[in-house]
Amino acid sequence: MAGLFALYMKRASREQELASMSTPLDSILSWLDETLQPGSFRDYCPNGLQVEGKAEVVKLATGVTANQAVLDKAIDWGADALLVHHGYFWKGEAAPVVGMKRNRLAALLSNEVSLLAYHLPLDAHPTLGNNARLGQLLGIASVAPLQPEDPYSVGNVGDLEVSAGTLCDKLRALTGRDPMLIGDRERTLKRVAWCTGAAQSYIDAAVVAGADAFITGEISEQTVHVAREEGIAFIAAGHHATERYGVQAVGEALARKFSLEHRFFDEDNPA
Repeated sequence: MAGLFALYMKRASREQELASMSTPLDSILSWLDETLQPGSFRDYCPNGLQVEGKAEVVKLATGVTANQAVLDKAIDWGADALLVHHGYFWKGEAAPVVGMKRNRLAALLSNEVSLLAYHLPLDAHPTLGNNARLGQLLGIASVAPLQPEDPYSVGNVGDLEVSAGTLCDKLRALTGRDPMLIGDRERTLKRVAWCTGAAQSYIDAAVVAGADAFITGEISEQTVHVAREEGIAFIAAGHHATERYGVQAVGEALARKFSLEHRFFDEDNPA
């Protein structure tokens, strides 16, 4: 009997400890709204809380995309909320909650896990965003907006004196995958433009900005011709691979701010 009472008291103590560590979901959302300014963007999906779970958060999981594998890992870890770059409810997607969408939403709702998603706001943040973090990790200096006249532009340009081949090597070491280079590996670069993800169309803005190279995640057929004919090196380093860093930075900032447990869950994607 004494043993059962001791076990009960231990569990009660642990529950009280967790309660004292928890943070209201609303407080996290307020910080994200203030920090990422989602209302300043015209986006392809709703930014912010997409699926509501527990009112209090102790464990915050982060990931690039809220696919089933990441959901399963976060739920197995005991996450109360999952923060991602690629969430749900994209413009133009089918509305019925069936198949893959049904399974994902069922997993979140049955486990009371909130889904928070920030797309362009997470790309654009000047210190925590995907572009900012990739630039920091590559050591690019004197960073400026790629299209300063466009308030919705999320690309950047800056200074980095390096050969195109060495830049590819740096990206390979950083991302763990081989980037595709259109251009000469021996070419010396001084000014580099970049925009993570599927931003290959920004190569035109990179040319206007006088960049020697443009880095993004994906490549299109026409991009090859633009790069060759405009004389700019083009590097496709992976959509997923170039967008792993912003959500981790935001998760770590939230963990420091609110004393949360934070863990990043990655699911490799060759695209």
